Order: sequence, then structure tokens, then C-alpha cells
Amino acid sequence: MTTKTHEDALSPGDYEALADLRYALRRFTEFSNAEVSNLGMTPQQHQALLAIKGLPPEKEMTIGMLAERLLIAPHSATELVNRLSDAGYIERLSSKDDGRRQIVRLMDKADGILAKLSGAHLHEIREMAPELMQALRILQDRRKLEKIAWMA
Repeated sequence: MTTKTHEDALSPGDYEALADLRYALRRFTEFSNAEVSNLGMTPQQHQALLAIKGLPPEKEMTIGMLAERLLIAPHSATELVNRLSDAGYIERLSSKDDGRRQIVRLMDKADGILAKLSGAHLHEIREMAPELMQALRILQDRRKLEKIAWMA
């Protein structure tokens, strides 16, 4: 019995849809990087502020959580937090539950920057949505069709 590899399962349409999706994501990333740069920030700083802002209100962002959300090492997250704190975007506090844990919160300056950036980003995503959804739909539909054929 031979086992299909991931490569065997891909059709030319899958490759086209994956390429289109990756292209759209790269265009969005380039757009985002330019918008962020125009406001004097780095993409990673913007991502950190957005991760903090996007946390549910009942939760507190720790440096460890931030590292996880940004897919970076904890020491890199600590350096990022230091730079954001020095720039006046966030404040660092000791956790009330465990004084060894550091909590990070946004300052008003960060809220203003995020409002500008998020509005521009939402507009761009809404413009790109049909293209992104089409690529995802093609990839998803193929899996559904394979499942239906297998079940028949």
C-alpha cells in the first residue's frame, strides 16, 4: 500500500490558490509595514501594541504572553517592551497576584497610534477581502469535495 504525500494531493489549482493567497498576504504586509513606518514605528512594535489592545479586558498581558503572541523569544519580548516603554507607548507594572510577573498596559499615546493604524488596516483588508476569500474558498472547497468523494 502506498501512502500519498502532501505533494501528491495538490492540484494545479491548489498551487494557484496558494500562490494567490501568499501574494495577497505579502501585499498586505507591505502595506502595513509602510503605514507603520510612516508613523515612526517598527512592524514588531505595532504588532505588540495590537496584541496588547486585542487582549480581552479581563486579562492582563504579560511579557511571556506577548512573546507567545508575537512568536518571539521571551528575552526579545523584554527588549521590545523596554523600547515601547521608553517611547511612552506602554507602561510596565508588577502583577498584583505575583510581583515577579510583569504586566504591560497601553498608554494614551499608543491608543492614538493604534486608532490611526487600525482604521487604515481595516480599510485595506476590506478592499482585499474578496481576493483573500476567493483563494481560501478554492482551497477549502477542494477539501470538501475530496471528503464527499471519499464518503460516497
